[in-house]
Amino acid sequence: MTVAENILNFYQSLTPPSGLPPDVVVLNPYKDEQAMEACTLFYQKYYSDSRERIALFGINPGRFGGGLTGVPFTDPIHLEETCEIKNNLDKRPELSSRFIYEMIAAFGGPALFYQKFYLSAVSPIGFVREGKNLNYYDINGWPDIFEEYVVACIREQLELPISRNVAFSIGQGENLKYLNALNAKYKFFDEIRTVPHPRWVMQYRLKRKAEFVNQYIESLSKA
Repeated sequence: MTVAENILNFYQSLTPPSGLPPDVVVLNPYKDEQAMEACTLFYQKYYSDSRERIALFGINPGRFGGGLTGVPFTDPIHLEETCEIKNNLDKRPELSSRFIYEMIAAFGGPALFYQKFYLSAVSPIGFVREGKNLNYYDINGWPDIFEEYVVACIREQLELPISRNVAFSIGQGENLKYLNALNAKYKFFDEIRTVPHPRWVMQYRLKRKAEFVNQYIESLSKA
């Protein structure tokens, strides 16, 4: 099987973790016909091979990016205009996607980037509360809710195949802390490195965006 086939099988089998509070709404684009069609075309275009890649784990998808398209850090605009995957999804820009695709352009474009890297998330499905994006680590009781779920998701993705030498946390706070704790316990990767979260850059360090794009390129190139 190709990497694309393995990824799509993984996504189509996803279910939310049990024990979520009743006020948490799940974002699972892989149950949406339009999103799954676009997502399938994306992975067939960029991952129809057996090449091992380095994984980058974000937090969880947001409602205007990966939570809508099924492609992590990719809003419908970049999915169509940059990745050349036509779609009928709501063409609303998303901050993290803007940064990621500027970085991908600087790296050499989607074909080269996706040949070497695999974007994912600690929780591959997203969450919303009161109409706003919700990080997995802001959900009440999250350590008990997520450990078994996240471990199972990472183990399945390692079979895509994913490099065991190094992985990246996208985010230098709670996401990195949690990934490091899980990695120390379950020994997924030899090393976890980190890059800043795109939303943090775009919201709080916009004037230094070029600096952080360069930081990504340098860190990923060394890996």
